[in-house]
Amino acid sequence: MGLKSWWRSRGDAGEQAPVVAGPPTEQDILAALNKVNAMLRDGNAPPVVISRVVRIARTIHQTLPRLKQMGLGSLESYSVVATATDYLPEAVDGYLRLPRDWADTRPIDGHKTALMILVEQLELLGATMDQIFDAANRADAQALVAHGRFLDAKFGHSSTGGPDLNLGAP
Repeated sequence: MGLKSWWRSRGDAGEQAPVVAGPPTEQDILAALNKVNAMLRDGNAPPVVISRVVRIARTIHQTLPRLKQMGLGSLESYSVVATATDYLPEAVDGYLRLPRDWADTRPIDGHKTALMILVEQLELLGATMDQIFDAANRADAQALVAHGRFLDAKFGHSSTGGPDLNLGAP
């Protein structure tokens, strides 16, 4: 059997090309956030952690409907998806794997405990998600401002500060 016939027979053996998964769907993102909530609950996370994760999750929820508008291949969209499916679960899981007392009281990086480090990470993720949410809304907000300027230029204002509605009436 020659090399060509061997390769051909390998391809005919019912092997299929590997299936490449597409980008995470909105349901995948929400499932990842639900998994983080379950991790927090099961791991008896402290309120300072829970409140920050809730803030991040709320902002991601608010941003999800605007992902397509931001461009699915954009850095902002990627950051939202990666935060929900990777960065947030990884940070929370790393902290929750540690014994609570040890994680909350023992310095591991200078004078910082694992809890302090996690809170810093969550603050950074929260601030980043807030910036992305603001950017996602800025286009619509600017459109509203532009429309207001158009109306002002089109219809103007009378000297009393209200619209001049004298549309040719005697």
